[in-house]
Amino acid sequence: MAELERRAAGLPAQQQQSDIEGLPALFGRLGDDVMRLLDTKLSLVKVELKEDAAVYARGGAFIGVGAILAAIGFALLNVAIAFFISTLFTFDRQPLNYALGFLITGLLYLIIGGIIVVVMKNRLAARDPVPHRSVDELKKDKQWLKNEV
Repeated sequence: MAELERRAAGLPAQQQQSDIEGLPALFGRLGDDVMRLLDTKLSLVKVELKEDAAVYARGGAFIGVGAILAAIGFALLNVAIAFFISTLFTFDRQPLNYALGFLITGLLYLIIGGIIVVVMKNRLAARDPVPHRSVDELKKDKQWLKNEV
């Protein structure tokens, strides 16, 4: 339609030629814009991955601190419970009573600790590390490019 308007307006052929020469420049600009868009999207992915890494690092640090405190508490509690359990046995040799008390208490805490570790591992494994916002934006951009080109 624009071509017909130019002919009707009597534009010289040289003017029409310069418009055609501008087409490669438009494609070049389009390519630059697409590259800038992809750079922006990749920056978004980097930010999301850094946020996820920070969440995992913070969670891991808290798990570590909690595990150390729990280990100290369990050790002290374990000694107290082991001595209490050892009083329930009536063997002639007192060291055997202590050994059984500590063995039973140690097994109890080993089971409880294993359950805690498995539960926390499953919670972290259930977290989806895929940056959904970036993936959604890239899908939208892909669809937009298909529609525009």
